Amino acid sequence: QLQLVESGGGLVQPGGSLRLSCAASGSIFEYFSLGWFRQAPGKEREGLACISGSGDSPNYVDSVKGRFTISRDNAKNMVYLQLNDLKPEDTGVYYCAASGFDTCPQLLIVAHFGAFGRGTQVTVSS
Repeated sequence: QLQLVESGGGLVQPGGSLRLSCAASGSIFEYFSLGWFRQAPGKEREGLACISGSGDSPNYVDSVKGRFTISRDNAKNMVYLQLNDLKPEDTGVYYCAASGFDTCPQLLIVAHFGAFGRGTQVTVSS
């Protein structure tokens, strides 16, 4: 099973950008689709984006489409989430997660992903 460690969070002003990174252990990294989730205070963890094992066909939820970009580097066992045009409602703990399949689940929900990191805090505030 993959172990995942997120980094790159911080405090940023509205309209700013951050790049989150997730380092994965395991020799079969490229066989798993990977997703990013966010959990805001008092809310459930929500899926934001997913990328297949080969890096094709990333998909996003509507709230982040056009602002966030998911990517991966299988040679480095890394997955990234570029966050642009950040808004206060983007505040939360961001988690990367691995599914058990090469292709992304149709629904980006917690139950469809088997491994999560500990998360990195993103705070968007002026």
